[in-house]
Amino acid sequence: MQTDGAEIDCPKTDLSDSSDSTFHVLVCVTGSVAALKLSLLVCQLLQIPGVEVRVVTTEHATHFFDIAEIPVRVYTDKDEWEMWTKRSDPVLHIELRRWAHLLLIAPLDANTLGKIASGVCDNLLTCVVRAWDLRRPLLFCPAMNTAMWNHPITARQISTLTDFGYVEIPCIAKKLVCGDEGKGAMAEVSTIVETVKQYIPSTSPKS
Repeated sequence: MQTDGAEIDCPKTDLSDSSDSTFHVLVCVTGSVAALKLSLLVCQLLQIPGVEVRVVTTEHATHFFDIAEIPVRVYTDKDEWEMWTKRSDPVLHIELRRWAHLLLIAPLDANTLGKIASGVCDNLLTCVVRAWDLRRPLLFCPAMNTAMWNHPITARQISTLTDFGYVEIPCIAKKLVCGDEGKGAMAEVSTIVETVKQYIPSTSPKS
């Protein structure tokens, strides 16, 4: 895969092949235009030694990327419902919660920010977040239009998430895709990856 002119090797992986020696990062992607950077983010995370990555996406986020081009398993709401048919079947959002050592929401759009702050869990992604083990790190990267970012409810909702113990990777000011200029753009992928690295122990934990 080629991104920004650089050739990046992105191996395909599968949950069934997970190793106890790897550090599991679950990337959750929501319906912000910053979801365009998902492939780059996943590829750079895969360059970290000992890291394994999976992705959970909302339906609207898939408007911005092609699932077939993401080099790891991508889970959708459809997977949640198709996996469970009887009482003995696994529940996907619980299985993902058990699998992941770190949860990264990038980007976190205004809609899902509001849902998480209010405890709403109406899709696979928000169910994973609601079931998340608070002893494990959850990082989130807000991304929205400047006018939405400046609305007073945004600061309250961000504060609610940080009160839960979640870690904000702050958005930045730049010219947005819509043409507006100001704060609200998702943090640079390099910043996100470097932040994730801070939470990876020198010896990757067992599941």
